[in-house]
Amino acid sequence: MKSMTGFGRAKLEKNDRIYTVEIKSVNHKYSDISIKLPRTLSYLEDKIKKEVNCNISRGKIDVYITFENYSDEGKDIKINRELVKKYINEFNEIAKENNLNIEMPITEIIKLPDVLTLKNIDEKEDAIESELLECLNNAISNFIHMKESEGEKIKEDLKARIEKIEEKVNKITTYSTGLIEEYVVKLEERVKEILKTDIIDETRLATEVVIYADKSSIQEEITRLNSHINQFKTIIEEQKPIGKKLDFLIQEMNREINTTGSKSGSLEITNLVIEVKTGLEDIREQVQNVE
Repeated sequence: MKSMTGFGRAKLEKNDRIYTVEIKSVNHKYSDISIKLPRTLSYLEDKIKKEVNCNISRGKIDVYITFENYSDEGKDIKINRELVKKYINEFNEIAKENNLNIEMPITEIIKLPDVLTLKNIDEKEDAIESELLECLNNAISNFIHMKESEGEKIKEDLKARIEKIEEKVNKITTYSTGLIEEYVVKLEERVKEILKTDIIDETRLATEVVIYADKSSIQEEITRLNSHINQFKTIIEEQKPIGKKLDFLIQEMNREINTTGSKSGSLEITNLVIEVKTGLEDIREQVQNVE
C-alpha cells in the first residue's frame, strides 16, 4: 500500500553539470502531473512526464527541476557581428548629430540585446537527457519509498478500524438471531391483551410471524457485509494501487449497513449500526489518502 502524499529529492553532479529534482504529491482523484523545469530543458518535458506517470498512478504531483551547467562541452558562443556594426553605426550617428564624444568598450557592446548567444550543441543533448533521467529516477525512488512508509502506517490503521467494525457486525448477528422469538412472544401477549382470551389462532399467528421475519431479516445484508470485510482485508495486502477499490468497497458496505438499520426494530442493533456507520466514515476518509 502506498500513501498518495509524499516527497522525494535527488541531486546529481556529473561532467560539471548539476541536476536537482524534487517531487511532491497530495491527494487527488486522478493523476495530475505538473512539471517546472528550466527553459533549456523544456524539450524533455514529455519524457519526464511519462517517466513519472509510469511509477505513480494518481495524485496531484508537482515536479521541480533545476539545472546548472558549468561545462564548456556542448556549448558554442555566437556573436552577431552584423548587429554589432549596426549598433556602432547608430551610436556614431547619434553622437555626430548631438556633438557627443562616445567611447564604448566592447564589453558593454556585447551586453546589448541579441549580440551574444550561448548555444548548446545538439550532440550533448543525449548526455544531458541521460543524466537528468538518472537524477529523476533517484528522486522517484526516494519519493516511492516515503509513500510506501506512509502507506504501511495507513494499512495498520485500516486493519485496526476494519476489525472493530467486524466485531460490531458480529454483535449485530448475535442480537438478530433472537429477534423472531422475541417478536412471537410479544405478538402473543399483545393478541391476548386485545382479545382478552388465551385462545389464539396459531395459523394466523404463524402467518404474521412469517411476514415479520421476511421484512426484518438482515441475514443477506450481514452475509454481504462479512464478504466485503474479508475483501477489504485481502485488498489492503495487494501491491498495486488500491485506493479506488477500497473507496468503492466502503460505499457498498455503507449501503448494506443502512439497509440493516432500516430493517431492524431492535434498539441494540440500531445503536450498533450507528457505530458501524461512524467507523466506515472514518475509514472512507483515511482511504482518500491511499494511492
